[in-house]
Amino acid sequence: MSDDPIWYVAYGSNLFRERFQCYLAGGRPPGGARRHAGCRDPRPARAEQSITIPGGIYFAHTSSTWGGGMAFYDPDLPGRAAARAYLLTRRQFCDVLSQEMRRDPGTDHDLSEVLARGRQRLGPGRYETVLRVGERAGHPMLTFTSPHPAAPNAPTAPYLAMLGNGLREAHGWTAGRAASYLAARPGARGAWTEQAIAALLGSGHEPR
Repeated sequence: MSDDPIWYVAYGSNLFRERFQCYLAGGRPPGGARRHAGCRDPRPARAEQSITIPGGIYFAHTSSTWGGGMAFYDPDLPGRAAARAYLLTRRQFCDVLSQEMRRDPGTDHDLSEVLARGRQRLGPGRYETVLRVGERAGHPMLTFTSPHPAAPNAPTAPYLAMLGNGLREAHGWTAGRAASYLAARPGARGAWTEQAIAALLGSGHEPR
């Protein structure tokens, strides 16, 4: 299998670098209930970029790690989604994808369809649909999401804090701007106020 680099585009809790390291090196993120096995190659990403992509995120289903709704990307939603791109080896990307699909790392997934056509469904699960969302420095930019929109479900406080601090760390946003962005997402909208989310991102929750 070619191990050419791939940009993994994170739009949820993996916006926060410390949390994403659990997918690479293994471990349990602060506030999370699930321990991740890590990648065969645990080295940090070769590069990072703070980006936005067409579409938006919404919260749905129930997370076994955080409880409450999880973030999913929908390219058909209006606006742009804030994201962070990590440059990984193809093998690292496959291991991150496996862990998101609740599978053991170690499978070199065939990504030929998404690389050629922009979309590939690897299974029926929540993060088993891979999308190509662009290209940067000659390398494809891939993310994964649900195969179709689901009923909104409100996220929990620890999950929102992880996302909010990820937005602050990746994009340099204030707590207020991150809170405004998250409070407007389907699933959070009506269940969380900007003020309540901003309170989660106070001095005790600053990115490290």
